[in-house]
Amino acid sequence: MGEIFAIILPIFIIILFGYLCRTSGKLGSTAASEINKAVVWIFLPALLFKICANSHISELWQPQFFISYTLGCILIFALIMFWRIWQKLDLTTASIDGLSASYANVGYIGIPFCVLLFGEKGLKPAMIATLDVVVILFAISVVIIEISQQAKANVFSSIKNVMLALLKNPIIIAPVLGFLYAWSGLGIAKPFMHLLEMLALATSPCALLSLGLFLAEKKPAIMNRSFIPLVVAKLILQPLLTAFFVFYIFDLPKMWAQSAVILSALPTGTGPYMLAELYRTEAKTISETILWSTIISVFTLSILLMLFQ
Repeated sequence: MGEIFAIILPIFIIILFGYLCRTSGKLGSTAASEINKAVVWIFLPALLFKICANSHISELWQPQFFISYTLGCILIFALIMFWRIWQKLDLTTASIDGLSASYANVGYIGIPFCVLLFGEKGLKPAMIATLDVVVILFAISVVIIEISQQAKANVFSSIKNVMLALLKNPIIIAPVLGFLYAWSGLGIAKPFMHLLEMLALATSPCALLSLGLFLAEKKPAIMNRSFIPLVVAKLILQPLLTAFFVFYIFDLPKMWAQSAVILSALPTGTGPYMLAELYRTEAKTISETILWSTIISVFTLSILLMLFQ
């Protein structure tokens, strides 16, 4: 548990920094939103482009791991989204909740955690999961949200508006450009790579800082839905579903199977909060999901590690 806590502790500290900056008045009431905009429009696109532009398919080609992890993510996403729709919530909110229940904090916790457990070879499953989460899940959620934003227009107008919105969305464009650049075979010049690394490194800290600022707002943010089902889905249902695929359907090698389950059991990352703020939906539920899934994961991940010993 001590090693897990050592990895997760910085997350709480950065959230606390944001909280203290707001309560002390060092940062104003618009800081959370403005910092989040910087993440969505500058830092996250740089991270997505960097990851995709440096991804070599031959090195990451593990189809059974990819299918297992992807199915675990998408099925939980769909389950929560349709459940929220059944509860009469709008499609945008349902999509963001689905993302909250399936979007693991792979980059900030998963990569160091897998390296700690499996050594350098743990980087491969962590990188595949990172691509899965930040590219596929994000894209699915954004597309659904953009469709919901155009729901009142006619079919052809909706399609046109959705396509235009996606072409303007940096979260969609950055990974596409990154993959195209990787396919071209051109290397990234050192100054530009250094720039991308600097911007990419700011993604998680700034998102967590924004989260802390949001949690410190004095105005009561009323939740119209509970965060508890999202935490249960993220920390319990998703790893159980992934375990079914890796152990019983594909029978993956030990390291790949265990890393898939562990990566699925990680707490919710800041991606859903970014979208909630970007599309101006109720973000209190999402912030509580991130906070409590991170706290509880200290114990659930410890139990999982004991089972794998």
